[in-house]
Amino acid sequence: MDRVTLGLCACVVPLLLACAAPADRPAAAAAESSAAAKNPLALSDVAGRWKMQAMNYRGDRLATYELTATADTTGWTITFPNRPPLPLQIIGVAGDSIVTETGPYPSVLRTNFAVRSLRTVHRLEGSEIVGSFTARYETTAPDSVLHGTHVGSRIR
Repeated sequence: MDRVTLGLCACVVPLLLACAAPADRPAAAAAESSAAAKNPLALSDVAGRWKMQAMNYRGDRLATYELTATADTTGWTITFPNRPPLPLQIIGVAGDSIVTETGPYPSVLRTNFAVRSLRTVHRLEGSEIVGSFTARYETTAPDSVLHGTHVGSRIR
């Protein structure tokens, strides 16, 4: 190797390693990530009926609904009060997360608006399902996207 190649390797390799494993990353997060890789979440782990609450990031309750989860990718639904069930499509299952999507459907929050798509990420923490959501409305207004969190407990 010539001096230029060695010099580049000496500069680039430490940078790549620093990006791959940041020094400020908490050990607990690394352990959690490692545990998720060893024990990935399975659809059967969350199969059942769940009473869910959707909230904005301030913690204000936006909506309640029932999540029905099955041990495979078929039959997943969410049901808002006094509404028919909405089918959920499983987008992916990886590590500690299950990603679903549904839509379009009439908004439960905004009168005369439709939700074009609702994408949710579900994780199992203890005996609860927790996660986040992104709702995209059928509008060109600046507030066409809503982000929030959700939490749920099994219905017995």
